[in-house]
Amino acid sequence: MRTEPRIGWNTIDLDSVAPTPWRNGGGVTRELMAWPSAADWAWRLSVAEVVAAGPFSVFAGVERWFAVLQGAGVRLDVAGRQHNLTAEHPPFRFDGGVATDCSLLDGATQDFNLMLRTGRASGTMWRVQGDLARQLDAPVFIATYALQTGTTVIFDDKPWPLPPRTLAWREVTAQARLQVASPSALWMEICT
Repeated sequence: MRTEPRIGWNTIDLDSVAPTPWRNGGGVTRELMAWPSAADWAWRLSVAEVVAAGPFSVFAGVERWFAVLQGAGVRLDVAGRQHNLTAEHPPFRFDGGVATDCSLLDGATQDFNLMLRTGRASGTMWRVQGDLARQLDAPVFIATYALQTGTTVIFDDKPWPLPPRTLAWREVTAQARLQVASPSALWMEICT
């Protein structure tokens, strides 16, 4: 993890995180951030490589946000309702405690996950393809994941360029202006 004291951002490159294999053999997960700790998180950000169809792990009491990053996409069966998701779709929110089965549309995918424990955190995720401007009120955690080159976050007029496959996050404790400019990124706001 890299910290930039000048403007308070924390960053982590996806390739610097070791993958953790799934118990069912269907893929691996790289945990990028768990707050306040990996053992007892209120919210968690990760990237998964899905190589085979199968059930998702059940996370009772967890709201999940899911976005396809690469690959043809997936079909999620959430409690009997099917949802086809590709890298063009907005992030999908669902109950992590509900039985969810994943089928691959055409080969392996890479996917981004935001998990929020009910009663401890709430949040949202957007896909950015161009510009996103936000006026923020404290307290909130903000995070962006750069998929490609050309991603820049401007926080209170201070630019922060991000390399591809990098997560950046920080806590906002006062009102702030923010802009994300990117051909392909994800943006998250998390309240605890």
